[in-house]
Amino acid sequence: MSRARRRSGRDVHGILLLDKPAGIGSNTALQRVKQLYQARKAGHTGNLDVLASGLLPICFGEATKLSGFLLDADKHYRATFRLGVVTTTGDANGEQIATCRVPVLDAKQVKAVLRRFVGEINQIPPMYSAIKHQGQPLYKLAYQGLVVDRKPRTITIHALDLLRIKEELVDIEIRCSKGTYVRTLAEDVGAALGCGAHVCALRRVGAGPFDASEMVALDVLEQLKSEGLKALDAKLVSMDRVLAHRPAVLLSEDGAYYLRMGQPVVVPHAPTEGWVRLYSNANTFLGVGEVLEDGRIAPRRLITTE
Repeated sequence: MSRARRRSGRDVHGILLLDKPAGIGSNTALQRVKQLYQARKAGHTGNLDVLASGLLPICFGEATKLSGFLLDADKHYRATFRLGVVTTTGDANGEQIATCRVPVLDAKQVKAVLRRFVGEINQIPPMYSAIKHQGQPLYKLAYQGLVVDRKPRTITIHALDLLRIKEELVDIEIRCSKGTYVRTLAEDVGAALGCGAHVCALRRVGAGPFDASEMVALDVLEQLKSEGLKALDAKLVSMDRVLAHRPAVLLSEDGAYYLRMGQPVVVPHAPTEGWVRLYSNANTFLGVGEVLEDGRIAPRRLITTE
């Protein structure tokens, strides 16, 4: 039996809030960042289309154990919809398949249409997406000219605010749940306006607890490479911030020991339900726990950086 190949790279733990440039895919951005950091393990937390730019959190090392919380988090976008043109992909990268005269619209009319999409709605995922059908990503089928039935998905649009109308271009701010396809939203809004639409610009400015204020551009990281790995590491944020909105629980030395052994522990005055952040007496982040029905806290995602 051959010995398993050891993965190369250094152990890096933390989260980089990358400002992904438009024009490259999320995985391409991830691989470039991983190479810059010489990291052994890294993953992104929510795909951004090639057309889109903005916040792409990248988790290194032990932070990948928490990536699911960011995948499930709400997102915040700024988008520009071009009215009057429908494309194969729902964005500017697709081929035009229909055009329509754009009626004269004022802000009141557009806002009235946008209000129809606020709240819990059903959305049919686009064919040009990574969702799988019988083991095949939909976009691969779409490139073959195939169209298959897709089940509607329930999503939540928390806010849909009109920023500007300029001729056929409409700028919109979107706060939404995970799984929202802005391209599909553009098509649906365009249909409701009677002229069709597609996304011609998209920027993600928020994901869960993180916003655009801490983003780092890819070219900045490439410049920092000449200053050494410490300069790059200084751009990482601590992994416990993923759950900054959850209560923090400080464990005793014994409690931390048994929790690390995988055992639920009793913590006086702890929250009575939900997910919690766990810390040792040394203020070291231990991971994420869940309060059980009997009040004990069970380990769910433990962090090991030693």
